Amino acid sequence: MSFQPSFRKWFVLLGLSASVTCLGLTHAHQPPSTKDQPKSESKTETPKTRATDDITSKIREEGLNKSQVMKTALYMTEVIGPRLTNSPGLKRSNEWTAKTLTEFGLENAKLEAWGPFGTGWTLKRFSAQVTDPLCIPLIGIPKAWSPSTEGVAKGDVIHLDATDEKGLEKYKGKLKGAIVLIGNPREVKALFEAPGKRHTDKELLAMANAPEPVQGGGRGGPQGKAATKKVEEPKKSDNPKSAEPAKTKDGDTRAADVVARARAGISFPSRRLQFLLDEGAAVMLETSFKGDGGTLFVQSASVPQPAPAPGAEAPAGGRGMGPRVNAHDKNAPKTIPQVVVTVEHFNRLVHMLKAGEKLKAEIEIAAEFQKDDLMGYNTVADIPGSDLKDEIVMLGGHMDSWHGGTGATDNAAGCAVGMEAVRIIKALGLKPRRTIRIALWTGEEQGLLGSRAYVGQQFGSIQGAGSGMDGMFASSMNPTAPIIKKPAYDKFQAYFNLDNGTGKIRGVHLQGNEAARPLFRKWLQPFVDLEATTITANNTGGTDHQSYDAIGLPGFQFIQDEIEYDPRTHHSNMDVYDRLQADDLKQASTIMASIIWNAANMDERFPRKPMRRPLLTEAEAKSKKPETPADKKAVSTDE
Repeated sequence: MSFQPSFRKWFVLLGLSASVTCLGLTHAHQPPSTKDQPKSESKTETPKTRATDDITSKIREEGLNKSQVMKTALYMTEVIGPRLTNSPGLKRSNEWTAKTLTEFGLENAKLEAWGPFGTGWTLKRFSAQVTDPLCIPLIGIPKAWSPSTEGVAKGDVIHLDATDEKGLEKYKGKLKGAIVLIGNPREVKALFEAPGKRHTDKELLAMANAPEPVQGGGRGGPQGKAATKKVEEPKKSDNPKSAEPAKTKDGDTRAADVVARARAGISFPSRRLQFLLDEGAAVMLETSFKGDGGTLFVQSASVPQPAPAPGAEAPAGGRGMGPRVNAHDKNAPKTIPQVVVTVEHFNRLVHMLKAGEKLKAEIEIAAEFQKDDLMGYNTVADIPGSDLKDEIVMLGGHMDSWHGGTGATDNAAGCAVGMEAVRIIKALGLKPRRTIRIALWTGEEQGLLGSRAYVGQQFGSIQGAGSGMDGMFASSMNPTAPIIKKPAYDKFQAYFNLDNGTGKIRGVHLQGNEAARPLFRKWLQPFVDLEATTITANNTGGTDHQSYDAIGLPGFQFIQDEIEYDPRTHHSNMDVYDRLQADDLKQASTIMASIIWNAANMDERFPRKPMRRPLLTEAEAKSKKPETPADKKAVSTDE
């Protein structure tokens, strides 16, 4: 949901920048307001504040000097390895995390089912090389859920450069058994700056001064324009003539624009894929849209999509394309073996072909599909509360990953931090008032599936919203659909998520909940020396806090230093344990432990932002007559 680069030396915020950034003032030119500044010198000490300060000191000591966060991250990445949704690796991680949380002293550790999702997939063997006119070993990785080749695929290398269906005509009858290169060479520029960066004072100040976000549809709920977790964009069409958005009958262009962009961006690549299948190509080979120097970015295989609904004016299934078909679906259509290679190798092959060379290559993909259990599983465990044990504070991160690396920064880091936070609380023998529950989600990479299912099972959901990505699109396109709440909805306190890589916490996104600002200011004040001071009104998207935010429950994602997240590790073959920054994860674990402890011990309920949808109980929803298309037309006519 949601990252770039890191220099190791970081200067402590000084003067006006520190005051404004720390307190989140609304105008950079205003002097710091005395009423908003932390007043540690004049704080009135009471037994309660002394006890709170003592607990904070103990959490810092345990988290910074006795940390086990890297031990946890190492096992999840180096030993278990990649954790593709519904793969044996993910199931092993489910079971290992439940066992480890029990060893930490948590209770009720278990795997909770959601779904069905579809098939699992495991890569068993892979090799790729050009064999003639010379040997060129290729750096590449098959896409997840790619089918196997029939033994070793041996064939001519052909570059298919068509950008529309007319361009495919010249390749008819020429692709049988071929290794087909898709797309065109991408320029590789020199790196004159290190890819690793931390947030600058200026960037943090801009976040702190940001206005309240513009509400709109997002991945799982409303989000503003300043998302820091970068969601993968759909691939753009190879056809330069993109469709113009047409207005719907009521003048609303938004839904029609979604349809137009979906058709332009998906339809030709889907038809091209079907063409390769029909022509009998052996393997489809492409490069990723970014990355160089051996780094490549790889996700799921493509499958041919259903034809767009003719004359559609509003999204059907959320996109105007009918329900999307995925490679992991139980009854997914046949597709071609698919491999992503590094840009340097892809470029070389295209250059050789254009120079008149005849190339032959050998590629082998041996993959195994797991079809016995189509359900996904989240790992959950509790630290039971005391006088308010029926109320819940939650923390978490997603445990599933892509398969190119070992899912270290995305998102073993967040899982390890969450597990370390609850370990700290248990190691100190602290007894929270409210129950603290950790959840390690799965299916996040396919659309927040595990967290959305859990929230729907436990707390509530948007009426009519289906599962998967299509459900998210459909709910965002119907902003008046009510939220149907379950009894536990009113006993929920807050959810805190970590999923922006390995970088340390620099503050928090309020997600439009201004009433939470004073709480975060108070809770982050003890960590000024750890540079976690920024409170921003900006929303951020693309990760599991949105499953809560979508139905009006407090859900938050932390601001983190970007380190190398976007240019190097996010969904890449270099997302491995060695890219994790130990001191950053220790800092994040310590702050996470302190915040969930404070949230669990508040005297009052955590504040919620104003509701933008009607809120109904299940009984009220059953008794309320559903609005029909005729009702909508009548309302429109009356107006």
